Amino acid sequence: MILSTLLAAASVPVTPEWTPTVGIIISVSSLVVLLLSLTIKYPLVGPKFPILPISVPTFIGAMAFGHVIGIGIVLGLTNIGRL
Repeated sequence: MILSTLLAAASVPVTPEWTPTVGIIISVSSLVVLLLSLTIKYPLVGPKFPILPISVPTFIGAMAFGHVIGIGIVLGLTNIGRL
């Protein structure tokens, strides 16, 4: 059992290095999630963001979720060999 766990851990692919392509993918995914956050039911609950028509918690949540989605895209593209 322990040997098979060690063998499974040894076959984990290496994560990609940061490149401008990785930055663009994460930035675009964060922007898309931010635009989608404008469609939520109560986007103005909490302190208001001075520039955008959303609140600060909505902005922070959208950026965090955009990074999670972007990381998933980058890792997926790396695993299939496209990045």
